[in-house]
Amino acid sequence: MSGSDSKDGDDPSLAYGKETPVQTAIWRLRSRGCWTDAAALLLPRAADDPAAALQRAALLIERCLYTEKGWAEAEEALRAAEAVAHADEERGAAACERGYLAYASTLLGVRDRADEARAALGRAAALIGPSAQGRPLLDFRRGLIAQNLGDSPQAARAAYRRAHAGATAQNDTLLLSSTWRHLAGLALREGELAEARHGFAESLRIREELGYLVGTAPALASLADTETEPEAGRLRAEARRLFRLLGGVPTWLAVQLTTRPAA
Repeated sequence: MSGSDSKDGDDPSLAYGKETPVQTAIWRLRSRGCWTDAAALLLPRAADDPAAALQRAALLIERCLYTEKGWAEAEEALRAAEAVAHADEERGAAACERGYLAYASTLLGVRDRADEARAALGRAAALIGPSAQGRPLLDFRRGLIAQNLGDSPQAARAAYRRAHAGATAQNDTLLLSSTWRHLAGLALREGELAEARHGFAESLRIREELGYLVGTAPALASLADTETEPEAGRLRAEARRLFRLLGGVPTWLAVQLTTRPAA
């Protein structure tokens, strides 16, 4: 679930696919870390609407990654989405979410499901065409697995670049904020400070424009790693403020924020 883009300079929270009142409400809840409430709005349609079932599962899976909680509920929602998926792209999108849930479980040390993650994303690749709407998100997630589970930065960079190009073509700005951030992270790892700073700054700019609060604190903290004082301290202080405002979400950001000196 990538999120999305603003239309024609209007309110950026009215992102692609979010023009209806319900979808706008879902986006705004999601952007503030209220995944359970957002998913509840989809429940009336999830039993027989593949798109609603998949979106509900994606919201609950994202909650797992940000909070390290709710695994059983996410699994149940995903199985329901898999059950109502019929077309190839629907089944491919469900497989993509299956791979992401398994990736999150492995990354956060809940249970090692790396083989399941790779297999699910492989199934998704066979079902989602190269020019399909879901392909950039799939490419991005394959990059995550290559980088964080396979320790293969070259393969990760290639996947992120494909995702970045696809997100650009589809005007999916929230996904672009993620591809910018992860490409910048690889650049920082290789000592390319200027390139990393540019990518992190672009990611932060997009998330602030979209009002994607739950993803803004990580973007601030990442950009701070490329800056010198006092700017680095200011960015980390703002990240800590947002982190506290959202009740300590994402949970994995706590270590990064507490191991850095205060501004």
